Formats: sequence, structure tokens, C-alpha cells
Amino acid sequence: MTRSKARSAARLAAVQALYQLEMEKTPLATLLHEFHQHRLGATIEDVEYADAEVDFFDDIVKGVDARRAEIDTLVGGKLAQGWSLARLDKPMRQILRAGAYELIARADVPTPTVINEYLDVAHAFYDKRETSFVNGLLDAIAKDVRA
Repeated sequence: MTRSKARSAARLAAVQALYQLEMEKTPLATLLHEFHQHRLGATIEDVEYADAEVDFFDDIVKGVDARRAEIDTLVGGKLAQGWSLARLDKPMRQILRAGAYELIARADVPTPTVINEYLDVAHAFYDKRETSFVNGLLDAIAKDVRA
């Protein structure tokens, strides 16, 4: 599997893990272990999960968890007046958090790559309107943190 496919799989898995972290309040170490053992590269109910770049997956999940307040402030500051992160549905929050984290912390990943990858993740959950929202929001964050 190519590195880019492994990273794409890692991003999707990271969004799923962040969602689970918020929903179930699973301890981070337990959650990471569960994904390493049972999700990344596994076949569950005839759905084959692509082999993900594990270190990249871990970096996103741990990074978002460690910097959640900073990331939420950054994302919240780009939402339209009257909107808050709490008003967004849970998968959308995780997509934006993971994308914002990469823009802040992963200077090794080019901005267009980050945005395009999270648009692909958004397509797994949403229609065009929501993916346009992800594009605009991550682009605005990138202009601030990577200027």
C-alpha cells in the first residue's frame, strides 16, 4: 500500500477514534490499543479496513486530545456568528479537529494535502454542502496558522 493510502486510512481511522473518544469517554491508551489490535487493517463484518500508518494515526489522535482546547478555540473562531463547536454534529467536530491539528502541528504535510484529505474524509459522512463547509473552514485556519 502506498504511503498516501496508508495516511488516508489513518486520517479516517483517527476521526473515528476521536468520535469514539468523545462519545464513550474511553481512556486514550485503551482506545489506541483497541484500534491497533482490532481496527487498523482488520476485516470487520466483511468490511476490510485499510492498513493505516499507525504512527501517523497515533499522532493525530494524541495531538487532538492533548491540544483540544487550543484547536477548539481556533475552529470556533472561524464559525459563523451564533455558531459554536457544540452545535456541529459529532463527526463534523472530529473532522475539523483532526484537520486543524494537522495544519497546526504537521508542517511536513502540505496545506492542500491536508484540506483535500479531510474533504475525502468528510465525503464518507456527508453531502456536498458539508464538504464545502469543511473546505472553507480548514482553508481559513490554514491562512492563519501557516501564513
